[in-house]
Amino acid sequence: MFAYLDGKFVYKSPAMVYVDVNGVGYEVQISLNTYSKIQHLDKGILQTCLLVREDAHILYGFFDKTEKEMFLHLISVSGIGATTARMMLSYMKPEELTRSIVLGDSHALERVKGVGKKTAERLVLELRDKLAKQPFDTNISAMKNNTLHPDALNALMALGIARNTADQAIQRVIQSDPSLTSLEDVIKKALKTL
Repeated sequence: MFAYLDGKFVYKSPAMVYVDVNGVGYEVQISLNTYSKIQHLDKGILQTCLLVREDAHILYGFFDKTEKEMFLHLISVSGIGATTARMMLSYMKPEELTRSIVLGDSHALERVKGVGKKTAERLVLELRDKLAKQPFDTNISAMKNNTLHPDALNALMALGIARNTADQAIQRVIQSDPSLTSLEDVIKKALKTL
């Protein structure tokens, strides 16, 4: 019904924004991802999605179409409601969600509050093929067959390093040198950063 809103951000909080469009104020639910991008703006455009429930009409807003598309994918999965989808988009950027789902990294999804093991596995099962066919990130198709990150993460965890610490170290190593293809090199460099 509402594709987007173009107006002034009258009130902003990490969970909600009031958008004044020609004198009409819209209450729009947002993720932390969107809030971080609009917090210093006085006006702008939000992509929107109106969800109609028996007891309420709730308008969700997104800074860009990528986030909106990911939200729609998430709520299409059985057991994932709008609140959980918004929480997931607050914890992870759309590209990170896509990457985790395409790579089958259900452990990364489980870190989101309200997402358990079964829900994470269902997300991977139902969305993996959809997201791999229509990737948000141009490197997703290459990442589908790349198990470097998950393998390195498993190796570091086997050495007794906490999952979050190991994950952050691996991400730093891969971002600093994207040409790395050797699992051994990634593990060694990640250990040096700890």
